[in-house]
Amino acid sequence: MKRKIMDQSKGSEIRSAIEELSVMVKVIGVITLLQAENGDRDAAAFNISHDAAHIPTRPFLSLCYFLLQVLDKIGPTMAVLRQDIHQNIRRLETRHEADPSTYSNMVEVLKTEATDGTARNITSCSRAFVWLTRSLDFTAELLKHLAVNPGQNMKEAVEESYNLTLKPWHRWISSAASKVALMLVPDNETFISSLMAKDESYDNLKVEMETLVSLLVPYLEQIHSILRFYHLDKLKAN
Repeated sequence: MKRKIMDQSKGSEIRSAIEELSVMVKVIGVITLLQAENGDRDAAAFNISHDAAHIPTRPFLSLCYFLLQVLDKIGPTMAVLRQDIHQNIRRLETRHEADPSTYSNMVEVLKTEATDGTARNITSCSRAFVWLTRSLDFTAELLKHLAVNPGQNMKEAVEESYNLTLKPWHRWISSAASKVALMLVPDNETFISSLMAKDESYDNLKVEMETLVSLLVPYLEQIHSILRFYHLDKLKAN
């Protein structure tokens, strides 16, 4: 798959992510509306709607590249997490490239591995998808912290976001490593400045962060619903 990396010019990442998400939300909304019109309301139909769910693969991976750009701005403290995310992105890209028409929908990947019995394997695409989703949870939580409380200590914001989204699924070694990494987190002002476009005010950035979070959180909730359907929501790190 030819990588679709968001515009990396200074301060463009959040705006690009908003544009990407807006398109995906519209696609998912149309599919949900069609399912509702077809009467998908009882328990059996609930399963059918999840089985027929659509998570466009390329836009999802584009969002994950946005995540990498955010982690780059946090700095070397996120190097290990960044490496894991990049490996997971490449795993999904490789699967997509093998059959672009079939795997243009991430749910088809989950179906295939569920049928094959490989979904819980260490190198499965399902596992990669789970961890990329959780990493996007971390990003949404961090941006929400900064938008609500811009004066919050950056180390505290990162730690609280990590504790809520990633720590419950990490083994103790990963958790211990994260405590060491927190010592290298940049200060609040440095990080926020790195997110701003040239000549952009903080008020504008705050609106963009709030907009992104308002789109990202329900999108991720839909993904988590699909992960529960495929019994992948409780996977822990190896």
